Amino acid sequence: MPEAFTTRVLELRTGTGESVTDLTHACEEFLAETADGRDGLLNVFVPHATAGIALIETGAGSDNDLLSALHVLLPADDRYQHRHGSPGHGRDHVLPALVPPHATLPVVEGRLQLGTWQSVCLVDTNKDNVNRQVRLSFLG
Repeated sequence: MPEAFTTRVLELRTGTGESVTDLTHACEEFLAETADGRDGLLNVFVPHATAGIALIETGAGSDNDLLSALHVLLPADDRYQHRHGSPGHGRDHVLPALVPPHATLPVVEGRLQLGTWQSVCLVDTNKDNVNRQVRLSFLG
């Protein structure tokens, strides 16, 4: 009988620029290996104080639109009290309040249940941290 709870950590390199990284395929691969056709929940969690998880359309410009919107909401300037690192780095620490560091998604018969244009994405505006971890956990 498969385990009711299974978890795995993805090691990612997001680079020195702001990024939106599509994790959907990695989530689907994880479920194919662990869910064994069961219903349950997939939790996607990024254990970093400067990144978040978003469900958005990718490949049609929405990922760049998201980064542009974050520049309007959280300008990269010196207004923040948190000032170490790159100029405007304080905004990176506010990001998880707007793009939470987690998402919990339904799994039916071992398959991730996303809308037609939804993708699971890591949003990372921190240019100072190029290495990220994302924890995938299936409960079913």
